[in-house]
Amino acid sequence: MTNVRFWPWLAMAPLALVSLLWSPWLAAAFALLFLWGLRDFSQRRHAVLRNYPLLGHLRFLLEYIRPEMRQYFLEDDEDKHPFSRNQRALVYQRAKRQNDKRGFGTLKDLYSGESDWLCHSTTPRHADPSTFRIEVGGPDCRQPYSLSVFNISAMSFGSLSRNAILALNGGAQRGGFAHDTGEGSISPHHRAPGGDLIWEIGSGYFGCRDAEGRFSPERFKEQATSAQVKMIEIKLSQGAKPGHGGVLPAAKVSEEIAATRGVPMGQDCISPASHSEFSTPTELLQFIARLRELSGGKPVGFKLCIGHPTEFFGIAKAMLETGITPDFIVVDGAEGGTGAAPAEFADHVGMPLRDGLRLVHNTLFAIGLRQRIKVGASGKIVSSFDLLRVLALGADWGNSARGFMFALGCLQSLSCHTDECPTGVATQDPVRQRALVVPDKATRVANFHNQTVAALAELIGAAGLTHPSQVRPGHLMTRDGDGRAVSFARSIDTLPAGCLATVDARADALPEPFRSCWGEARADRFAAVS
Repeated sequence: MTNVRFWPWLAMAPLALVSLLWSPWLAAAFALLFLWGLRDFSQRRHAVLRNYPLLGHLRFLLEYIRPEMRQYFLEDDEDKHPFSRNQRALVYQRAKRQNDKRGFGTLKDLYSGESDWLCHSTTPRHADPSTFRIEVGGPDCRQPYSLSVFNISAMSFGSLSRNAILALNGGAQRGGFAHDTGEGSISPHHRAPGGDLIWEIGSGYFGCRDAEGRFSPERFKEQATSAQVKMIEIKLSQGAKPGHGGVLPAAKVSEEIAATRGVPMGQDCISPASHSEFSTPTELLQFIARLRELSGGKPVGFKLCIGHPTEFFGIAKAMLETGITPDFIVVDGAEGGTGAAPAEFADHVGMPLRDGLRLVHNTLFAIGLRQRIKVGASGKIVSSFDLLRVLALGADWGNSARGFMFALGCLQSLSCHTDECPTGVATQDPVRQRALVVPDKATRVANFHNQTVAALAELIGAAGLTHPSQVRPGHLMTRDGDGRAVSFARSIDTLPAGCLATVDARADALPEPFRSCWGEARADRFAAVS
């Protein structure tokens, strides 16, 4: 008991006795600290506290505040964990319409392997951001939608607070862009501001399910025919945890969430890992056609994070065999995710955005359907250059989730899964979410969108272009593995147009993964690697 590590604890007893001479309150405090140390010494859960009574709590305190200490005092401006200080600052400045310029040159290492840049033109042109709209809707669509080039990515009510949803949709209404509902369905807070909605339907069919959890055509039609719903998006997988279902514990299923999702209170709200309405690529396309008809001819597509290339190739073959095509496809990158995800899924499952986006674009181009199907991209898009990069890789538009969370005031505390969000964005705690003042944050959401699109117009004009649809891989440069500057057009594969436009087409002469996976793809089953 004489070991020096116990001295701070044992000193509390004589200090309590001595302090009785001048302050009973101080004596009581020292006595309580002694008893607290005694509890630490005798407990069996924490080895550190048994060896370091009282002092051991400093370790837990420092561990608890480590993220904040690192973020505020130690983090480099360009460290991306997952977003750098400069990325967050850019969003904050644009959301508040503050000066977003930089002085004294770039802080980036332009000779690193992560350096990409735009090839500007000696004859720049004026690009009007008000024209940056994308017409979404194929030949079977009777109500096409003019979509902004930059929109709010899927985040459900339940993962985000009531006030966050109100502010996001209010910003979308003011800025003239679209708000993806996420798979948690359309809540009253999505409806109240009146902003355009992309209704995401996940495997739980929330908002369009019957009492047994099956898809309900009647409930779907009731919601989908609303004028506020502009597009319908079937969620096959998400970048945060592709191939994994979800559970909202019963304790978090409030009366409001239960009513929105159409689930009973007092039970876990389960999103299965796969859909029950289809099990093959052909059945997926038939489901798309069914939803398009039930919605009155609105654009219907799907979102996925690419897993087995064979499975996406199977969807492409099903398009050729059936003649049914989605109106759009949203590619989510494995780097995405605003909610809770198992560490292994967040770190090691799913194809990153750039690779997945290029695979989808090349596949649609090769089967001769790229002009018929629009492609969106989602994955760490917070700046106009992030948006420009995905356009160069083949996207028609970009979505952002965490960028718009920053516009709401998110400070990247990484506590989305704890219900303890310090800014009221990702929480259902009524006290915490009151910190988010809806009118102010709705304005910031609109500002962030408008300022980002305006900055994109400046970039596009600098390249000698007038519209996002004109951006090609050759407009960007990057560095290869040897540090040499090469065009995006040379660093990525591009397939010949229509080279896979027939059902019996062969891919022997094409690059991977087409050469090894195209022949295995089936329209009648989601065939994984054998």
